[in-house]
Amino acid sequence: MSKRILIFFVLATQLLFSQNNIQNTIKSFVNFDNFKNAGISICVKDLSNGETVAQHHNLSALTPASTVKLFSTASAFEILGCDYRPSTYFYTDSKMTANGVISGNLYIKGGGDPTLGSKYFNKEGSENSFLSEWVNELLRLGVLVIEGKIIVDGSSFGYNGCPDGWSWGDIGNYYGAGPSGIVIRDNMLKYYFKTSEIGSNTILLRTEPEIAELHFLNNIKAAKQSGDESYIFGSPFSYERFGTGTLPYNRTEFIVKGSLPDPEYQLAKEFYEALIQQKIVVDGFDFARQYKLRKIELPNYNKLVLLKKWEGHTIEEIIHHTNMKSVNLFAEQMLCLIAYEKTGLGTTEIGLSEINKYWSGKFDITGLNLKDGSGLSRSNAVSSQHFCDLLYKMSKSDKYNVFRATLPTAGQSGTLISVCNGQDGEGRVFAKSGTMSKVKSYAGYVKSKSGKDLAFAIIINNYNCSNSITVEKIEAIMNAMAIY
Repeated sequence: MSKRILIFFVLATQLLFSQNNIQNTIKSFVNFDNFKNAGISICVKDLSNGETVAQHHNLSALTPASTVKLFSTASAFEILGCDYRPSTYFYTDSKMTANGVISGNLYIKGGGDPTLGSKYFNKEGSENSFLSEWVNELLRLGVLVIEGKIIVDGSSFGYNGCPDGWSWGDIGNYYGAGPSGIVIRDNMLKYYFKTSEIGSNTILLRTEPEIAELHFLNNIKAAKQSGDESYIFGSPFSYERFGTGTLPYNRTEFIVKGSLPDPEYQLAKEFYEALIQQKIVVDGFDFARQYKLRKIELPNYNKLVLLKKWEGHTIEEIIHHTNMKSVNLFAEQMLCLIAYEKTGLGTTEIGLSEINKYWSGKFDITGLNLKDGSGLSRSNAVSSQHFCDLLYKMSKSDKYNVFRATLPTAGQSGTLISVCNGQDGEGRVFAKSGTMSKVKSYAGYVKSKSGKDLAFAIIINNYNCSNSITVEKIEAIMNAMAIY
């Protein structure tokens, strides 16, 4: 046998061994006793040629949880572009006089900017600085008197409240804040509780922001624990809220994060108060949803005077936090921003239609059933093949490097910081994770030790063991890909 043939034989054998190693690891994963009742979909794709390296039921569409964010964020990069900035617009229905008087209303039209006062873009304590900046900008423009009202309009994203399939147990909590044309401080309402002895009722001290209209039924009790095991219930736009579950005992103050009932109203109220504080005269405030309830037509903004366009952070900056920290609200905003830019109405349904339309010409989306942009809906159904096809197409995009940089790195950053620590996959797996009750998923990219670039997706539903054991089994597949 010649030396050249021998080298070829050795390389071919090594390649076959690597492939078999991934497939054998998947086989071991599938045959784990606690997974015998589980739904499993796995796909591993070679980015150099698009060929499938290993798989198990790769066409089975399952509930993927937060890995759905890959679809909303990749689509936002492709359709809107990295430098797109969601904005907020200030209009008047009359020109300002020379002595600084607006004889009509001042309209604030929201364009779905999720960064206003966001904790991801502002230091703690400076979340309200945008209100001061807005007031100062009006003063700079010479506005001293507004004879009409401040009217905040978040109708650009509609008033559906939350996407299809969201659980009643989620939407009152901070991570269940739905998409909105107006977003302030991540649409979060903080509840401050005092707790005493085990089994006793907690006491609600205050909320931040303070909301006079809020009616809170408190069934949260103190317990021997270290973390938050409470839940806030309440529908969008409703000020009726109630809490259940438990909080750590003997705490003078414990913060529970809920969703803000009505961001549109809240912004109108707070901006009105900020203007009054700075001695700008204004008649009052209102908001667009009340206009609709009273069957009053909103103005044609093309016929109004644009005073100021307030630009938010770029899509690239927002998506970095969306994927790195798995921010549900940001992912929903990405989906609705696509709809808003394409049609003028930023609803979840239109956003999903635009996403399906965009990707259907690039790979087979048969069986792809997306219900939201964040993965909070259990009605989402996505296969590992769908994820790998998406990831493969993104690897050929001019946005690839930017997109991949938003994904957490195993053992090093984001939601993957504790995955594959000290193992072969550390620093080589770049992926979005997904977790909800009896659901675990990962999808992303792998840079193997041999220099191979892979796309992968692992989804498992209804396993009969703990999350930690499930992650340990998934790590074995990640490590096998890393040494491919």
